[in-house]
Amino acid sequence: MSEYGTLQDRVRCKSLLNKVMTPEQTVQFFKPGMNLGWSGFTPAGYPKVVPIALADHVEKNNLQGKWKFNLFIGASVGAETEDRWATLDMIDRRWPYQTGKNIAAGINEGRIRMGDKHLSLFAQDLGYGFYTKDSETGRLDLAIIEVSAITEDGGLVPTTSCGVIPEILMQCDRIIVEVNTGQPSFEGIHDIIVCQTPPNRQVIPITSAGERVGTSYVPCDPSKIIAVVESKLRDKGRAFAEQDDTSEAIANHLIDFFSHEVKAGRLPKNLLPIQSGVGSIANAVIGGLAKGPFTNLTVFTEVLQDTILDLFDSGKCDAASACSLSLSESPGFPRFFENWDKYFGKCTLRPLSISNAPEPIRRLGCIAMNTPVEIDIYAHANSTLVGGTRMINGLGGSGDFLRNGFLKIMHTPSSRPSKTDPTGISCVVPHCSHIDHTEHDLDCVVTEQGLADLRGMAPKDRAKRIIEKCAHPDYKPILSEYLEIASKDCLARKVGHEPQLWDRAFKMHLNLERNGTMKIKNWDVKIDLCE
Repeated sequence: MSEYGTLQDRVRCKSLLNKVMTPEQTVQFFKPGMNLGWSGFTPAGYPKVVPIALADHVEKNNLQGKWKFNLFIGASVGAETEDRWATLDMIDRRWPYQTGKNIAAGINEGRIRMGDKHLSLFAQDLGYGFYTKDSETGRLDLAIIEVSAITEDGGLVPTTSCGVIPEILMQCDRIIVEVNTGQPSFEGIHDIIVCQTPPNRQVIPITSAGERVGTSYVPCDPSKIIAVVESKLRDKGRAFAEQDDTSEAIANHLIDFFSHEVKAGRLPKNLLPIQSGVGSIANAVIGGLAKGPFTNLTVFTEVLQDTILDLFDSGKCDAASACSLSLSESPGFPRFFENWDKYFGKCTLRPLSISNAPEPIRRLGCIAMNTPVEIDIYAHANSTLVGGTRMINGLGGSGDFLRNGFLKIMHTPSSRPSKTDPTGISCVVPHCSHIDHTEHDLDCVVTEQGLADLRGMAPKDRAKRIIEKCAHPDYKPILSEYLEIASKDCLARKVGHEPQLWDRAFKMHLNLERNGTMKIKNWDVKIDLCE
């Protein structure tokens, strides 16, 4: 008996009580090489007890590297599940976004085949069967879905995220359901639309962030459910770094910019729906809005992180829509549960195919704010690959919002420390080592140094402004010299619309790789980069 009710209370389709099993009993359903669909989106709403039981089985029977699976999940999930699976060499393919030291190591060492994708496109392509087209059945073999409840007719009520549950159910005929009784039921917080495939796809009629247009559950044929397992484990959401001077400065630059846009009549007084990506800077930006001058704010985003609670407490946010309630294990979720009546009604959780769909993003006019690895002087952005080769997490939904938002903003520290230099890595470079977002998608770049408004500017003017407003003082003269040399050379050859010298554009990156800093001594082309 849980303080939040029994399994019998939560499973209202009573015929399914005949399929109740322990986590260990579900191991019988798994075979190496299976295509698995999991619920979850950033460590929220993911299955726990069944993946842990399967990992225990592999470890106990020395099946590491022998039992490997293909995982298709909305985004990252808890480290106690997929990161442990990576440690036990249980993952062959992984789509589309992950977080964890061991799984990232497996990807970069070539043991795990990861595919990256815009999240809205991943959801729809999963539903179309694109990722399982070469398998024997052309479908997912097995799904593991965490729910708060099962309705009378078998509908699945998700917990703290919706992820790609609708698309998984489209492509899977055998489902294991984890019913989480270790926390309150989240029934009533979801707004589920199941997108049909073309040519039968319908409009998404969302006209405000808090509007509900769907159901509170994902329809499911109960005959597909092969096991019901009780779980009392809560999400192990990530803690966020405390707001520091850098993130506070970035937040303040943004608030000043928004105030200017309101005064100019380009934004309403309550702004437009806010989208803020994953991570500590994004978390700090939302926290900054809680202290800012704007009221009656709304949020239409992918994830709701801890500072959304600060925004609610400030009385300045009327409604927040996302795919995931991605709070920290402590203090985020305990705070939410203790103030359930205050927060619950302000939140709406939607499937990834809706939360990140271009249609409502464009219609609502979202203000998109995301954090890259680096940006270059022409406003291309790299969100995924350090040094152009080392995968961190994945693209996520940044492209969904940056391509379709009303204002498209990237915020980053101007520099990061290397092992030998406290400002050894410039986050503003001549050319990104990998490009996820083109110059055509960004309106503004923000660092703690300042905000560069790039709207209506030609490439060389953009470059001057980004260097002036956003580059760290250690790198401004280095970048300015590069732009001057490149412009002079390219214009002389009449190829100067967006000047680049390919024998030097990555010299800062090469110097970092070899010497631990991007602070090159000059732009000469020599074998010894420090000379």
